[in-house]
Formats: sequence, structure tokens, C-alpha cells
Amino acid sequence: MSYPANLQYSPYRVFDREEWSRLRADTPMTLLESELEQFSGIIEELSVAEVEEIYLPMSRLLNLYVAASQQLHAVTSKFLSRDDGKVPFILGVAGSVAAGKSTTARVLKALLARWPDHPRVEQITTDGFLLPNAELERRQIMNRKGFPESFDTARLLNFLADVKSGVKRVEVPVYSHFHYDILLDQTTVIESPDILIVEGLNVLQPATMPRGGEAIPFVSDFFDFSIYLDAEPYVIRDWYVMRFMRLRSTAFRDPGAYFHQYANLSQDDAYVRATEIWNTINLKNLEEHILPTRQRAGLILRKSADHHVESVALRKL
Repeated sequence: MSYPANLQYSPYRVFDREEWSRLRADTPMTLLESELEQFSGIIEELSVAEVEEIYLPMSRLLNLYVAASQQLHAVTSKFLSRDDGKVPFILGVAGSVAAGKSTTARVLKALLARWPDHPRVEQITTDGFLLPNAELERRQIMNRKGFPESFDTARLLNFLADVKSGVKRVEVPVYSHFHYDILLDQTTVIESPDILIVEGLNVLQPATMPRGGEAIPFVSDFFDFSIYLDAEPYVIRDWYVMRFMRLRSTAFRDPGAYFHQYANLSQDDAYVRATEIWNTINLKNLEEHILPTRQRAGLILRKSADHHVESVALRKL
């Protein structure tokens, strides 16, 4: 089916910051100002205003979604005359490298866990489902790390299927940004969460559709709701380069770090190298695979250059 080029309809209702903040209603602020530092990113300092005006309305909305999901599950169980137990609510958080996904996931985890009906909230990143560097090198796709083909998608889908079907203990592989690789001897255990937040680059990416019509699940098929972190590509580039430069003078200094090779570059050379990595890898992944999935999200957070959310788009259907 093709769509006319002059189609004006949008599936989203867009709120500016002031309009969105009013939707907080009477949702209480449950985070202390002293806690915000631990939720902030390397280059993104989280403010009280950002939590109150952006994240508290989101927390209220998601709490309503979780309640509705639980009610629907109860109705279905009643219809089937069976009790399948608790089904976790899964929230996806998507967006480019350096867009602020981890910050958003951490804040939402803290806020959602303080609602009385779903206190057990877990968070994972799909980085743990990247193929090990040795396998990426064997396939000659090390320069495409983070692209869809660099993930063990089958393992990720099996993990999500286990969580969604109520398996009580599910293991997640661990990724180390310090080593820039999977830690093969380590896993994290997810135990019966009320809510699971799944953060990743390509979590809204659709699968290739089979000719025969056999069902091939998407990662997002397991999501009850999804959020996309959006900003102009040149803005995200500046964030990426800024983060690179900050890590160059901190984490990269450790001789054991994968990126220690960049620690002794001059300021100018480090800037050039960071920009080159962005242009040849991260921008390409954004344009080809991540940005095209933006319209599949339930909520789009549009960020300005200072990291503040300037508008929120909520899907109407």
C-alpha cells in the first residue's frame, strides 16, 4: 500500500514544554535533589525542573498505562479461566548514541518504582546483546558495531519472550564500556519485575518480513510502550564529541581501557578523531537505521542543544 505525498494527518499530538508540564496534575515529586546527580549522564546534568516538568508527567502517564495493561491481562485470564501470573510491563527507550537514553531510563526507573502498584522496576541495555568483539572481527563488521547486524537478535528475542511469559529468573549478558566488549563470564539476573525498561539503539527496528508470512517477532513486539529520544543530528554530534573529549581526560586514561589509545592525542587530534567516528559510524547508523524508526514510538522527546526537552509528541493511535 502506498500513501499520497500530500497526506497531512499526523499520528501524534504535540505538546510544548509548558503544556506537557501541566499534565503532571498532582503527581508528587518523589526524588530528592541530592539524588539527581546519580541519574545524570557524563555531559547531561539533570535538573529538578526537568524532572518536574517532563518526567513526572511521563511517570503519571506510564503509571496509567501499567494499570490498564494489568487490567487487560486480568480480563484475558478471566476469559481463559486461567491464571498465568504477573506479566511484566516492558518499556522501550530508543535513540542515537549520545542522545541521553540512559539518563531517561534511569530517571524513569526511579520514578516508576515509587508508585505503590509496581515497586519492582528493572533496567537493561541491549548493549549486552552485542556480539563479542572476536565474533564481530570474524565477520569483518567491527566498524559496524551498534548496527542491527552486530547484535545477537535471537538471544535478545528469547530473553524478552522469557520475561514476557513470566519466567521468574532470566539472565542478561553484561557489556563493559570500559573494555568495549561483552564480559563472557558475567551475567545479570532479572527476577520477576513489575516493569522492565529496555534501552537501546535499534529497539524499534522492524524485522525483515518473510515472503511466506511466517511470524518473525520484532523486539518492539514485546513492548507495551516506547519512547524515542530525538534531536537534530548536528546537536547529537556535538554531544558525542563532547562526551568523547571528557572521557579522553578521565576513563580513557586507564591503561586497561579499550580507548586508552586516544588518551594521549592532542586536543585538536582528539576532536578530529571523535568527529570522524561520529561521521563514519554513528551518523550512518542514525540515518539508516535509528531515525527511520522514530515514528514507531509511542512518545517522542524532542531535545534542544542544552539537553532540555523542548516538546513532547504523544501517539494518538
